[in-house]
Amino acid sequence: MKRFENIFRIIFVAFTTFFLSLTVQAQTEQRTEADSVEIGLITCSPHEEIYSLYGHTAIRYHDLRSGMDCVFNYGVFNFKAPHFLMRFVFGLTDYELGIAPTMPFLEYYAHWGSQVTEQVLNLTPEEKQRIIMALQINYMPKNRVYRYNYFYDNCSTRPRDMIENNLVGKIVYQPRADYTPTYREMVHAHTKGHPWSTFGIDLLLGIRSDLKTAMRQQEFLPDNLRYDFDHATIEREGRREPLVKERRQLVPPGVQVVEQEFPLSPTVCGIILLLLSIVVLLYEYARKATVRLFDILLMLLTGLAGMVLFVMIFSQHPTTSINLQILILNPLSLFFVWPVWKGRRTQWFRLSAFFTLTFLVGGFWQDYAEGMELLALCLLLRCVRHYNDK
Repeated sequence: MKRFENIFRIIFVAFTTFFLSLTVQAQTEQRTEADSVEIGLITCSPHEEIYSLYGHTAIRYHDLRSGMDCVFNYGVFNFKAPHFLMRFVFGLTDYELGIAPTMPFLEYYAHWGSQVTEQVLNLTPEEKQRIIMALQINYMPKNRVYRYNYFYDNCSTRPRDMIENNLVGKIVYQPRADYTPTYREMVHAHTKGHPWSTFGIDLLLGIRSDLKTAMRQQEFLPDNLRYDFDHATIEREGRREPLVKERRQLVPPGVQVVEQEFPLSPTVCGIILLLLSIVVLLYEYARKATVRLFDILLMLLTGLAGMVLFVMIFSQHPTTSINLQILILNPLSLFFVWPVWKGRRTQWFRLSAFFTLTFLVGGFWQDYAEGMELLALCLLLRCVRHYNDK
């Protein structure tokens, strides 16, 4: 698989260099000649790699006369860039527009078993020329890089905006009155079968991800954008026509290899931790002792995880700034580790009880990561154990 991706990158770079040496014929063609050009929206179905669980969108340029056939792809990024994961968490990731020949692009997704469809757009020759001109300008080195945001500015919204902003006519969408999912619900629909990936995403998403979304917000997902284009019309001089002239299947769905994750789900791990907390509590009452090591482990676990949620407050992702899970994954616990270890009197467990109860009440407004309520019960048991400490 790695070898295939490396070959694809080599083809991608070579084609990009070649493309830059050309002038796209749509710029100089007369309107009658531009009928040979097709502009299409390409949608790639998800595959099992974590970065592709949500699918992908691109714009296809196909000149039937000259044979020029390429894909404009807003999903190019360098995973090996310094501090990539940290920059992604903080919303500081840069993506860029890339160009690739269509066939290797399709072969790449066929390799992963992803279905690829194309919606050929119902455009006038002038609109085709405007879109190609805009893509060329956008591909200039000074313009091609953009600040990626998963929900608001990504490889699905960029092609949509590029098409919308360069039409003579106006796209009229048909809203789905019965479809108002939250961001979290849409993410869950694409991470089924990946419980730990879902857990990690839910851990970072805050209360704003549980608000109902409108149609335009939903189009960060390629499948939703494809659906909206299928049902949209384009209005020119009072006349309406379907936006999509023809829909094609470029790559049929294939067999996808599902890699096994950690065998225990977050819920099972939460139950094990809760049972362990009960056993420790019963042991303490029977022996009239305190297992400080267990308290320290819980405090370190929640405190270190809480540091991650704390830094997310400063992320440029708007949906992560207010996250009630920080009430139990609380970085403040780290300040009390030493006093608890030394057996000193501390108010931490009373504070923790308040935070934990507030967290449970907050569940009416925010959906939590799987198993977090079980962790909250573990913390409450420790708070009850230490409530009367003197």
